[in-house]
Amino acid sequence: MFTGIVQGTAEVVAVKELEQFRTHVIKMSAEMREGLTTGASVAHNGVCLTVTAIDDDRVSFDLMRETLRLTNLGAVSEGSRVNIERAARFGDEIGGHSMSGHVICMATLSAIEEAPNNRRLWFNLPAEIGRFVFEKGYIGVDGISLTVGEVRHDKESQSLAFCVNLIPETLARTSLGDRQLGDNVNIEIDPQTQVIVETVERMLSTRGLDIAG
Repeated sequence: MFTGIVQGTAEVVAVKELEQFRTHVIKMSAEMREGLTTGASVAHNGVCLTVTAIDDDRVSFDLMRETLRLTNLGAVSEGSRVNIERAARFGDEIGGHSMSGHVICMATLSAIEEAPNNRRLWFNLPAEIGRFVFEKGYIGVDGISLTVGEVRHDKESQSLAFCVNLIPETLARTSLGDRQLGDNVNIEIDPQTQVIVETVERMLSTRGLDIAG
């Protein structure tokens, strides 16, 4: 489990490509590596990955075909920086919200609004996923626990846009400060919200069938 409180960014220092498979190596600081062992879970841009090797400050992770297809880690190359969070331990403070590290899709950065001491980012999502996104609800963006500021529906394109507001600390600590228009970010929706929405949909669907019968 993760909390969505990113501990910092790490540089990708090596990428080994195989058929529908990849190993990438990141450079982790001593503070981030404290107590780290092979088999441990570390989130990269919100994606839960398993440590496969540790060589001093270089830590390796394997990425399977589905991870490369579904997340923006498929576009990572040497020199890229990824958001890093170690798995939460029992008793840790949960400053964000509970996250699993299972990305559901990517969203595209569609607008950037600058303001004194903060920044607002707008992202586009498919309507199918957008039904889980609500104003003031939680959402994971590249592994960062954020609050949805506003939601806009576009019936023509069958898409949804939502925005998040970023304080200077988030901009400094994470990769969102470097994101440009058109970039893709990993999205994890709040699991509790997903369960509630899907339960209500099933109930309404069943009720509709009963009425029709």
